[in-house]
Amino acid sequence: MFVCNGKSSSGGTVFLMACASSSIAIGPPNYGLYAGTRVLSPSYRNLTRKYSYKFLKVRALQGNDGRRRLIDIIRIIPELSRNYFKTGSRRALFGGISILGGFYVAQTISLSFGALAVNDVIAAVVCVLLTEYVTKFYYSRPKVTFPVALLNNFKMGFTYGLFIDAFKLAS
Repeated sequence: MFVCNGKSSSGGTVFLMACASSSIAIGPPNYGLYAGTRVLSPSYRNLTRKYSYKFLKVRALQGNDGRRRLIDIIRIIPELSRNYFKTGSRRALFGGISILGGFYVAQTISLSFGALAVNDVIAAVVCVLLTEYVTKFYYSRPKVTFPVALLNNFKMGFTYGLFIDAFKLAS
């Protein structure tokens, strides 16, 4: 005999789908993972402990109760980045980091292909094509956005790094 919300049942199997107090939280309640107790017979209690993962239900969160889903976080990333880069000092900082990153990549490419003396011509062609494509991409835009400006800064650092390496080899 089992009692749920004042209603009793005696015999057979009873499913507790409508009884809200019968669900046992497996994970944190914020994530919506609950396991409902479906088998009531005492002989099956050990079975439900072994195979409790089969009774997991995943419920979608509805409403705006403070919890966020992954897609909500992904959707607000562009707005957060726009707000983060509104100040001029942060834009200048990341512009400088972009220039130095291009310089670093150019030095790495020059060192790795120059030390082996294999595929030097192919590496030079790829570098020139990359530089020309970024230049065309940057100057064909009617309005230059911040990510495009960072890409152009990377290109400037890349070109500067290749020139410095050429001067090092000439001396």
